[in-house]
Amino acid sequence: MFEVVATFLFLVVILGATGAGAPSAMAGLTLVVIHLVGINLMGVSLNPARSIGPALFAGGSAIAQLWLFIVAPIIGTVAAGLLFKSGLLDAE
Repeated sequence: MFEVVATFLFLVVILGATGAGAPSAMAGLTLVVIHLVGINLMGVSLNPARSIGPALFAGGSAIAQLWLFIVAPIIGTVAAGLLFKSGLLDAE
């Protein structure tokens, strides 16, 4: 669940930071905060490619759980994209 929520928040910040006059440093700061919290909770990666490499080397249960680290960021990304596209986050 953390992967979904963290990816959702990160993508919302990235999409918001790409607007005119938006502080682009917020995206980097958000990524740092997500990793500081997430690594302590569950070893968050937010990047399926970063999850695949260690799982291949670890084997066993890491391979069995790999699907979660691929599917969860996709769900968070799609949810953030839909929310952003719907216009609910516009300033008006």
